[in-house]
Amino acid sequence: MATTTHRIIAVLKLPVPVPALIKVGQSVVTAMTGNNYLPNPSPALATVSTALTGLNTAETATKTRAMGTVEARNAQRATVVSQLHQLKAYVQQVCDLDPALAETIIASASMSVKKTAVRIKTDFAAVAGATTGTVHLVARAVSHRASYEWQWSADGGKTWQQAPSTLQAKTTILALPVATSCMFRFRAVTKTGEADWSQVISFLVK
Repeated sequence: MATTTHRIIAVLKLPVPVPALIKVGQSVVTAMTGNNYLPNPSPALATVSTALTGLNTAETATKTRAMGTVEARNAQRATVVSQLHQLKAYVQQVCDLDPALAETIIASASMSVKKTAVRIKTDFAAVAGATTGTVHLVARAVSHRASYEWQWSADGGKTWQQAPSTLQAKTTILALPVATSCMFRFRAVTKTGEADWSQVISFLVK
């Protein structure tokens, strides 16, 4: 079983024409300068500013049509693009540490926001079984060589009933009381011994 959450992604849309690229780069540098959300940009903003100035100079030189000026401009453009992507990666690292403020942080860096769905496998989940009074349990496997013990309770955890052990991290519990909220837990058993019981989950048996 898995749950779906959303990760906020920083997007940097870099145009192909050099003048437009320089404008975008300058906007990012300006936005990140003195930005309290982004105190330690990498590479340093001064380094990026120097690269942008160099790109502007190299772009101007191409107007002379002198031999080698286009190649030099393209090399400088590649440097600028690489540095801007590094800044985006830094912004993303900061956002991942503070997801609640991610959109604000990205906007403050003059970048765009993208949301992407991320599926996260849960440690333990329950779903209704194929027949009345059954519940299918799925846990996260801990080892290729492990067995799993399962228990359930119909009285709020006061007493626990043992279900058959399995060699896979899943099982189906049968003959459960219908219309009752039952509790379930499991533990893995490996060559080193028995693990602690898992967190308890509740499920209304149908």
